[in-house]
Amino acid sequence: MKDKYYDKLLNIYTMENKKTVYPESHHYNPYEPTPYSALEKLTKAYPFDKQDSVIDFGCGKGRLPFYLHYFQHLSVTGIEMDSNFFNDAEYNLQAYKQLLSSENNKADIRFICCLAEEYKIAAKDNRFYFFNPFSIQIFKRVISNIQESVENTPREVDVILYYPHSTYIHFLEHYSPFELLLEIKLKAYWLNADERIVIYRLNN
Repeated sequence: MKDKYYDKLLNIYTMENKKTVYPESHHYNPYEPTPYSALEKLTKAYPFDKQDSVIDFGCGKGRLPFYLHYFQHLSVTGIEMDSNFFNDAEYNLQAYKQLLSSENNKADIRFICCLAEEYKIAAKDNRFYFFNPFSIQIFKRVISNIQESVENTPREVDVILYYPHSTYIHFLEHYSPFELLLEIKLKAYWLNADERIVIYRLNN
């Protein structure tokens, strides 16, 4: 099983809890990590650049940040509002750093415990990842923050959606300047059309 294989390789634990824990607010969705198989597909089909700064909104225990940092040598920031998952990510980070002691990887990896809409988008942030972590209302606010940052510091930015919710797609395509860049159909796509990754780009 790839989940166990990669967690062991990265010296972390990011599996789902045996008992699903639902957030107190209906605006947030329960923890579910992106499958490693989807991350494999993403990095094969989508060319990250070593200078990219990736923000993972609703990072949970940190699976995507650790994967991209280790295999792509990217700077990654995980944003998590749940203090328990944030603590899990920080615990994983300490274990992961032991693994990196002999690695030549100078990219940054960090976790911040805050609401997604309250994270201040840095001028260097240019890749934003979402696996349906929250409601469309919060998604709109985060996208607005990204657009404001781009207006202040013009740059190319991409929004990466795994298993994209229809409301996210509708908003980006009809009410934002983002344009579809790439669609990555995953192995189960032929059984479930939601099994895909879509990437939208804003050029400024």
